[in-house]
Amino acid sequence: MRDTRIRLCLDQPLGAGQSVLLAEAQAHYLFGVMRLTEGARLLVFNGCDGEWLAEVSEARRKRGALTCLEQVRSQQMPPDLWLIFAPVKKARTDVIVEKAVELGAARLMPVLTDYTNSERFRRDKAEAHVREAAEQCGALWLPQVEDAQPLSRLLQGWPEGRTLFWADESRAGARDSFASAPDGPAGILIGPEGGFSPAERGRLTELPFVHPVSLGPRILRAETAAIAALTLWQATHGDWR
Repeated sequence: MRDTRIRLCLDQPLGAGQSVLLAEAQAHYLFGVMRLTEGARLLVFNGCDGEWLAEVSEARRKRGALTCLEQVRSQQMPPDLWLIFAPVKKARTDVIVEKAVELGAARLMPVLTDYTNSERFRRDKAEAHVREAAEQCGALWLPQVEDAQPLSRLLQGWPEGRTLFWADESRAGARDSFASAPDGPAGILIGPEGGFSPAERGRLTELPFVHPVSLGPRILRAETAAIAALTLWQATHGDWR
């Protein structure tokens, strides 16, 4: 029987009868931590070939191999939603990344704003959190993680036909709604601690693709705002409807 507690994200192609070699860290997790032995079964995915039931064919302390048996779920992709956020303190940024995976974001795009005040954003660390979150929540995709870039550069190159929902903290209590914008490709912009500068607010207000929204009657911390905005968008435009 498969052990539904264990899902493993792999970087190799998956298919019926495919043999997959494990990295040392993966072998340690499966055989040293989870105590799996040869013949044990688990679920594996790679973000593009669906989810597969696999069997341990070799189990050693620092290496191992799995054999794909059958596909149990075909590949699914999240809605075309980008989360754009200003990095905050490390633990809170980790929460944003983790919850964005759970809530179905397709792309994570950190931006540097006038009031951004945090440690350097580590793309490799964020990608590791993405993998862990996907393994835990049952997602079949791995959101793409971008390097941090200035907000001005992102706005300058914003693609035509994609709505940018701006979580504007100054509109707390207003009745702005995600539902007032049409369905289609979208992004959600979450600001830093301290919000956006007057110059940034002026720029965002002028752009025709920006749709300001309120996230309720109270001002939210950055990680809470990201969770709330993703939830509201999914309920009105995404795969929760």
